Amino acid sequence: MDDLLKIAKENRVVLIEFYATWCPHCKKMTPVVDDVAALFEGQVPVVRLDIDKHSDLADTIGATSIPTFLIYKDDKEVWRHSGEVDANVLASKINQFLLD
Repeated sequence: MDDLLKIAKENRVVLIEFYATWCPHCKKMTPVVDDVAALFEGQVPVVRLDIDKHSDLADTIGATSIPTFLIYKDDKEVWRHSGEVDANVLASKINQFLLD
């Protein structure tokens, strides 16, 4: 939790993904998240958290399903989506908050 808070405080915009290694939807999203991470490399950190290893943090944040994507801007949650999401939608949301 402390590391995540530090990342959120040190960066204007952060993308967080809660996933599980056994989740078929999460596996399908891996290349999508990889592409988005590459697109925003050096601008927006992408933090991937295995919900089985970080269940306390998931509970605290309220990530009850996987995959769950969150965007934090200026240390506050500004967007959340559970389930699969298109790379263009994810990139568009990140851009929205970068430019906002």
